[in-house]
Amino acid sequence: MSLLNWQQRIQIDPELHHGDPCIRGTRIPVSTILGSLADGMTPADVQGYYPQLSAEDIQAALAISKFDVLKKDRTQCELLP
Repeated sequence: MSLLNWQQRIQIDPELHHGDPCIRGTRIPVSTILGSLADGMTPADVQGYYPQLSAEDIQAALAISKFDVLKKDRTQCELLP
């Protein structure tokens, strides 16, 4: 999924989760999906827990996280020793 296509699957609405990115048509925050994947769940595991998600929704969550990281100003990041 390209960095631009995630916008078709993700909405940012101040009325939903205080404006945190969510999968369009659901109340599932992108952060929940990313956290589940980071904790070791597979995309299939995430879909099993949230059957309303498609594989494309999970890919969109990954794409928006990549977009967010790419737009950050790395000069503000503190490097760990």
